[in-house]
Amino acid sequence: MELSERVDGVIQALEKDYPDALCALQYPKDYELMIAVRLSAQCTDARVNMVTPALFARFPTLESFAEADVEEVERYVHSCGFYKHKARDIVLACQMLLSEYSGKVPDTMEELLKLPGVGRKTANLLLGDIYGKPGAVVVDTHCIRICNKLGLASGKDPEIIEHQLRALLPPEKSSDFCHRIVLHGRAVCVARAPKCGLCSLSPYCKSYEEQS
Repeated sequence: MELSERVDGVIQALEKDYPDALCALQYPKDYELMIAVRLSAQCTDARVNMVTPALFARFPTLESFAEADVEEVERYVHSCGFYKHKARDIVLACQMLLSEYSGKVPDTMEELLKLPGVGRKTANLLLGDIYGKPGAVVVDTHCIRICNKLGLASGKDPEIIEHQLRALLPPEKSSDFCHRIVLHGRAVCVARAPKCGLCSLSPYCKSYEEQS
């Protein structure tokens, strides 16, 4: 199977299975997505969604986050793990949004990476979900694992896989593709027990071909 045919098949199957390619994190405001993604590092989206309602209620504005006592933020985000680093980054990033970006989340990779706690994964998610930027590729553990299985990427380095996928995916579909891959990784291509017999991607999966 040609690689382009594999890519097209995977995209079409994912679009059929997961028509709503939505981010699992819940956020009323743009900067709150930045905060939620920071909290999601080495933590489940479900846990983050349990924590953020109280956090956002206590600090309802960007200004309140920028003025927050870091130790108080720590208490709200404690259950997300690595809470000291996350709380510090959240407060510092909110301060920087006010001082450097007029309270707006930046819309370029270069500027986003200047924010404390924001790496390429977070920046791509913000660019895709907030600004609808074509070519945004969010590489998380699901994406790495499943795209390696499919034969769309190789290795475990997130930045390398980001560039590999950007070269293959239609730019206007890349952000939604990554959301759908996450949904598929949770529902079907589960790390410990993949349901290959039920998987709509099996006809396009290099790993499945090798096992058959």
